[in-house]
Amino acid sequence: MMESINYSDYLILAVLLILWCGLHSVLISISVTDYLMDLLGEHYRYYRLSFNIFSLLTLLLIIFYQQTLWLEPFFAWQGYFRIVQVAFIFSGLFLAYLGGRKYDASQFLGLTQIRQGSSKRGLTRSGALDTSGVLSIIRHPWYLALLLLLWSMPLDLSMLVVNIVFTLYLFIGACLEERKLVIEFGDQYRDYQHKVSMIFPLKWLRNRISELV
Repeated sequence: MMESINYSDYLILAVLLILWCGLHSVLISISVTDYLMDLLGEHYRYYRLSFNIFSLLTLLLIIFYQQTLWLEPFFAWQGYFRIVQVAFIFSGLFLAYLGGRKYDASQFLGLTQIRQGSSKRGLTRSGALDTSGVLSIIRHPWYLALLLLLWSMPLDLSMLVVNIVFTLYLFIGACLEERKLVIEFGDQYRDYQHKVSMIFPLKWLRNRISELV
């Protein structure tokens, strides 16, 4: 017997996700972080770690709610589609690994700020603009990795809501992050934007194809 669907539950899920994404962006925005830097002084060094913990805990609560709505998937990776699923998962994990070699995990988590009492907007290991390796192909490899891993999941209505909201937010978040990086690196980053695609490696593929032709 088919389970009845209460669509208001999924609307609540969408609203919670949108609120989480909005709050996440506001709390890490330049205006808020600059204000808190002045307000908190030397205690600001704990902000990034506190922000990450708060974001994770609140996201886990939303995921727990999403799991209570889980139904039989309307789309599962079966037959030849499993090849695509494996390709998505492998590519996502590989991109996450390549990005991890370029980004400073300690800076991302907020541990560097606590140790050094300072922060930089870029997350590369050197703190300078790094355009080598995977960053010469796309500017945000972790965002593409998350997209691939998200869409490699079986889809029921609750997971579809999660995927749609987070896919939109990854693109919006990438644009907001780009604004910070332009402020941080100026024309150097604008030139990087001109040469390298943001999430999908379209410019890299176009260059490879033109070289073959």
